[in-house]
Amino acid sequence: MPQLAHHEYWMAQALQLARKGFYSTHPNPRVGCVVVKNTKLVAQGWHEFTGGPHAEINAIRKNRVPPGAIFYVTLEPCSHHGKTPPCVDELIKLNPERVIIAMQDPNPMVAGAGIAKLEANGIEVVQGILEHEARLLNPGFVSRLEKGRPFVRLKMAISLDGRTALKNGESQWITGESARLDVQRLRARSSAILTSAKTIIDDNPALNLRLSKSDLDQNIDIRQPVRVIVDTQLRLTGKEKIFRTGGEIWIYTLNSSQFAIERLVAAGAQVAILDDSGSGNINLGKLMSHLAKREINEVHTECGQTLAGALIQQHLVDEIILYIAPKLLGSRSIGAFDLGQVTNISGSVKCNIEQMRKIGDDIRLTLSLKASA
Repeated sequence: MPQLAHHEYWMAQALQLARKGFYSTHPNPRVGCVVVKNTKLVAQGWHEFTGGPHAEINAIRKNRVPPGAIFYVTLEPCSHHGKTPPCVDELIKLNPERVIIAMQDPNPMVAGAGIAKLEANGIEVVQGILEHEARLLNPGFVSRLEKGRPFVRLKMAISLDGRTALKNGESQWITGESARLDVQRLRARSSAILTSAKTIIDDNPALNLRLSKSDLDQNIDIRQPVRVIVDTQLRLTGKEKIFRTGGEIWIYTLNSSQFAIERLVAAGAQVAILDDSGSGNINLGKLMSHLAKREINEVHTECGQTLAGALIQQHLVDEIILYIAPKLLGSRSIGAFDLGQVTNISGSVKCNIEQMRKIGDDIRLTLSLKASA
């Protein structure tokens, strides 16, 4: 087998291991490690949960690793003391022949320092093997550290004619049970679920994760994503269903009324007042920066057309997931995205279709937004 293909084969195994921590490593990245000697697997591990051993440590603790082995790691080994000691020091003790890394760690506390330390100790390092796939595995972690904001996934369920609800607001259920189960898995992978006070008031959703750890095929107890609510004027009362379902609730507002804040804090929410920059609306860019500072990696949105349109117009959406039901609701029903008045086709928001799948009776479209010309 050619050397590149050999490296890619083992790195693919490491990536598969990393996916075992898909729902449980927040806010840490999903990382896998495979150790090979004489073309044979001798050890493997993955990062299972935050605060637990990293992938490399899990691999070497559970197996005897001989000197001169080759390590395949999906992310550069850490070189700093965080919740755990530096992994790179443990690798150096084992005197490996080389370390193959999919991608450099974007964390400024690492950012090549782990690689430099390995090389300074005479260990060959190969970088960039299946790097694209490794980045796709951790879009939120990468975005938070490279862009200073989370990866934002905008989910919307629509009819064939692009409607999300009837004129009277009725929307349950446009899509079928299979699509709704798929949405639960999107919630499970996310650090936070973003919505608006209007959606809470109109629909009274719980917005919680309703899958068990066995549903997600994991041994770690499930983690409820933080529910993030944009409530500009603090219209919520604290009596809505979302306050009775457990998990953290973060409310962002422009209203400094102590009475309204204390009412929501008493209901279990954390309330943060943001600057409106003179617009009268919450600055969504600042909101995303604030979430990044609170170690939110992936944001899953379930909101109405106003917030959805604002996120798109402010270039804060990385991915759109559209569930399209084989139904027609008519032109008087509610649309999906409020983008203001588009006066010509050249001014439309253009998307790339990344994936199309049939889920039950519905179609799921995965879209990315094209960069503006």
